Amino acid sequence: MVPQIKKILYATDLSKNSSHAFLYATEMAKRFDAKIVILHVIQSFPAYIDAYAGLTVEIEQRQQGEIIEEIKGHLQEFCKKAEAYAESPCVSLVYDILVLRGHPPEEILNVADEEGCDAIVVGTHGKGFLAHTFLGSVSSAVLHRTRKPVFIIPLPSAGTGMDWNGI
Repeated sequence: MVPQIKKILYATDLSKNSSHAFLYATEMAKRFDAKIVILHVIQSFPAYIDAYAGLTVEIEQRQQGEIIEEIKGHLQEFCKKAEAYAESPCVSLVYDILVLRGHPPEEILNVADEEGCDAIVVGTHGKGFLAHTFLGSVSSAVLHRTRKPVFIIPLPSAGTGMDWNGI
């Protein structure tokens, strides 16, 4: 018997491809009467980078609540545009929005377990060997380290015209 999908973890880096992958997550949620947990992971910088360049100061200054509100705003605007492709509002499908700081594959796997998600949806940028090595590392790490179904959505060849930022 195939397990039911009642909660979907949608991991996003807020890129154009991740907005395309969100369409798949919402469609799955509608078909299975499931809810979506949105996760955005802010990549932690190694300590030596901070020591030399002070790059983490900017990230530290932004409050997590502000980032969540910004993502919610993008989500609401994106959902308005996405409704042209779908029959029902996608905002109602969202259970929670999480913004964490850490190593993306680790955080995705941890949240999937902690939130009791039944499936994971991620977008990938990669095409070919080099792209997989550099750009598909997060989706590849998640795929190879979980026992949950993982849906990896490739960048479409003819763009959707949808973007988190370019709404």
